[in-house]
Amino acid sequence: MIAVQHLTKRFGRQTAVDDLTFEVRVGEVLGFLGPNGAGKTTTMRMITGYLPATSGKVSIDGFDLIDHPLDVKRRIGYLQENPPLYPELTVRRYLEFVAEIKDVPARRRAAQVDRAIDRVNLGEVRDKRIAKLSKGFKQRVGLAQAIVHEPPVLILDEPTSSLDPKQRAEVRDLIAELRGDHTVVLSTHILPEVSQIADRVFILNRGQVMAVDTPARLAERLRGREMVIVEVQMPQSAADSHQSSVVSRQSSVDSRQSSVVSRQSSVDSQQVALAREAFEAIPGVSHVVVDPSSGPNLHVRIESAPGTDVRGDVAALVAARGWRLLGLKNESLSLEEIFLELTKDEP
Repeated sequence: MIAVQHLTKRFGRQTAVDDLTFEVRVGEVLGFLGPNGAGKTTTMRMITGYLPATSGKVSIDGFDLIDHPLDVKRRIGYLQENPPLYPELTVRRYLEFVAEIKDVPARRRAAQVDRAIDRVNLGEVRDKRIAKLSKGFKQRVGLAQAIVHEPPVLILDEPTSSLDPKQRAEVRDLIAELRGDHTVVLSTHILPEVSQIADRVFILNRGQVMAVDTPARLAERLRGREMVIVEVQMPQSAADSHQSSVVSRQSSVDSRQSSVVSRQSSVDSQQVALAREAFEAIPGVSHVVVDPSSGPNLHVRIESAPGTDVRGDVAALVAARGWRLLGLKNESLSLEEIFLELTKDEP
């Protein structure tokens, strides 16, 4: 749906965007990430035709931006970080004006304005002047103008800025609903939103592409291995059981204190060695680290080669040994960790 080839923008001697090439598939949501000054907004403005590129090509739905600018712009809904609104107009009148200049046929104009108002929850302010609205409502009006002509492509630059948590969740749900029917490029500083919405992330730094992939695959590539965290409870050793028995006969008070101490104590070295040996025998496991210091339970980190999922074998082993399985999960890099790794100031 969106194809960008060797896109470059220079302002004098400064290169803001440097030779970007990427594609966005039909119905996909692409999270557009980068630190301040990375070139995100400049790239979005070039894709939408608001800003001419120094060099490179952009095509939307098969139409080249230079050769067919009107065809491209009809297919794009663009929400700027600070949308240009007409404060003297009411919400409805403004959206009618936008629908008109975006060539929505007159017979469909009222219905599409009503639909845009309903989709972004502007019903209660549809007849109010935009000047009287809160910043959050103005942001929603900006989103409504981006979708009023029902474009196949949406370019959203910080669509949830200035919104409270409830409004942010509503806009996030709306963007999720738009996937499939629309191809969405979403720029935001709120990384959890990208994790919840985006199919892939595009990370830009200093005008250059650092990565374009799913968060899961980026985490796998950066980490270079798979990691499983397992927590198990193993039976006490005979020595510990005997000692606990002797102490418990001293008095009922001492018995209760012994019970507390026993629950807080670390497992013994035999259990650690046994667990390490057992998990290391699982096919595909490359390294095992056992942490016995957190009470009576064993916390085990199991590493394997990229693409190797050993969780099923780990669970089967724990069950076969008669151990109690308390936790089993994949450890992965968060999107924030991926972002910081790819945009840190290093060559």
